Amino acid sequence: MNRNIAMLFSVWSLCMGICTAANNGDNNNNNNMEKLNLTTSWDKIFPKSDKVNHSKVTFTNRYGIMLAADMYVPKDADGKLPAIAVCGPFGAVKEQSAGLYAQTLAERGFLTIAFDPSYTGESGGEPRHVVSPDINTEDFSAAVDFLVTYGMTDPERVGILGICGWGGLAINAAAADPRIKATVASTMYDMSRVSANGYFDADDNAEARNALRKQLAAQRTEDFRNGFPKPGGGVPDELPADAPQFFKDYHAYYKTARGYHERSLNSNQGRNATGAIPFINFPLMSRADEIETAVLIIHGEKAHSRYFGEDAFKKLTGDNKELMIIPGANHTDLYDNLSVIPFDKIEAFFKNNL
Repeated sequence: MNRNIAMLFSVWSLCMGICTAANNGDNNNNNNMEKLNLTTSWDKIFPKSDKVNHSKVTFTNRYGIMLAADMYVPKDADGKLPAIAVCGPFGAVKEQSAGLYAQTLAERGFLTIAFDPSYTGESGGEPRHVVSPDINTEDFSAAVDFLVTYGMTDPERVGILGICGWGGLAINAAAADPRIKATVASTMYDMSRVSANGYFDADDNAEARNALRKQLAAQRTEDFRNGFPKPGGGVPDELPADAPQFFKDYHAYYKTARGYHERSLNSNQGRNATGAIPFINFPLMSRADEIETAVLIIHGEKAHSRYFGEDAFKKLTGDNKELMIIPGANHTDLYDNLSVIPFDKIEAFFKNNL
């Protein structure tokens, strides 16, 4: 081991030893974990497949937050299986697009889980509806913790798949966690970039960011006085006449029978109004060029978010990185349109790299 790295490890281990001694007995004590209220009925927005077995599972992240997930296992499963953790879109729940991806990939031979992020859906964490680039990246690694230790999976064949804002978080997780052997980012957003710069980088300047910071700081003060966070608002029930097309696309998914779910933030009151605070100063793509494992980025040709995927791809290095543009597809087509989502390509990518 490099001498400098060894020294850093020694300092880190000493600190962790002191912290562990101070908190001995509390970490990973299941008796102290929150109890989740998990739905037993099938409440997904997509039909249940007769080709897979479905069950609910839970696991905790390193912040002690318990996460809830749907597990999908091929009915003809034999031996140790390659496994995939799925999450997204940002502000959605596992009963929506993530579950559809997970179930479909299970039909193709993978053990999959679709999980709710911390503070969201059936997962734990208080206050509700919080988002965090750090904690949400950790949620992916917590899902990997579960998969690499689960008896039916091959710990050396674990991948992740992120949709929309969770596509960017998936790339960040891959940069941080080498146990992730293959990563798919579908119709991805870079949430740090859009939070700091606005759409299409229209507000990429210090003046605009400082104005946003002042607005968010004032909201923090109001939230503290009130004793609870203000919801930021999800997709509105009624769109203004001048709404851009991609807002109409979101509405057609989240606010109609096609994609509405009672626990979805985007379908209802949205994330907390101060959610952008940590993303402004937290560049998710900062270590993307150091990812050694395989990455596949998929985007629609007509997606308003296409530039996020293309620019993220430019940061990746190595010959095991791919960018796939789907002709004619918009952003939300890749949420649930089975005739558009390239599952053959996704299956082949994971089978080749897991």
